[in-house]
Amino acid sequence: MTRVIVSGCHGRLGAAICRLAAESSKNDRDAGEASNAVQVVAGIDVTAPPGRHAVAGVTSPESGTFPVFANISECDGIPADVLLICAPPHAADTIVAQARYCEVRKLPFIICTTALPADALAAIKKTADKTAVLISANLSLGVNLLAHLINQAAKNLYEANFDVEIIERHHNQKLDAPSGTAYVLADAVNTALGGEMRYITDRSPHRSTRARDEIGLHALRGGTITGDHSVIFAGLDEVIELKHSALSRDVFAVGALKAATFMHSRPPGLYTMQDVVT
Repeated sequence: MTRVIVSGCHGRLGAAICRLAAESSKNDRDAGEASNAVQVVAGIDVTAPPGRHAVAGVTSPESGTFPVFANISECDGIPADVLLICAPPHAADTIVAQARYCEVRKLPFIICTTALPADALAAIKKTADKTAVLISANLSLGVNLLAHLINQAAKNLYEANFDVEIIERHHNQKLDAPSGTAYVLADAVNTALGGEMRYITDRSPHRSTRARDEIGLHALRGGTITGDHSVIFAGLDEVIELKHSALSRDVFAVGALKAATFMHSRPPGLYTMQDVVT
């Protein structure tokens, strides 16, 4: 059993993690198996009242009950194996404070967010000297397997004069564009090609043909699309397209639980979802 604290437990991803964790524990108990499940032992959310008298429970009755606090310092004394941080980038100060709490407590933690400011990211990475840290823009197991596959494909196809373009589609409420996941996929290609590629997010200011060192990133916004990402390798008279579609946020929660069990008892260091899926 991996015991986790979920920061942002009342948000959409945090609530999904709590629900699936409760389901995994119940399934193991019903099957009478030695548990490899995840148990949520506490939550942190800005909606919680201050003080250790915080009300137990989360947004869904299926998620079980546990104490929910307004501040991570109130979690002192709660036995836990991993902290899962589900927070938007504008909460960078809070994320850094929680990372430093984990550094002192030697508690492995996972950050599930994108577009963190560079100074916040640097401060978080420094805590890897004292505890295990995993930072991911996308926790989906499928997306991270896709990143691995396109890294391998790029090594062969670019030399054969294939161009690389990435198209991402999201709901009309998403704030950032291109998505953090699009950059994760672009980085996977760029790493395979020696880190010398340029990311092009808008070709309209320039009237010119496509350069060989470009990776095009294109963002579409509309409706309720949870998240689609396509990586296109376009060569002479042939096209290869690798695609991932997220049909609900549960795919990210599943990856978060998998990452939590992976991080349980890991030695200090900086980890990625590639360590989890490969």
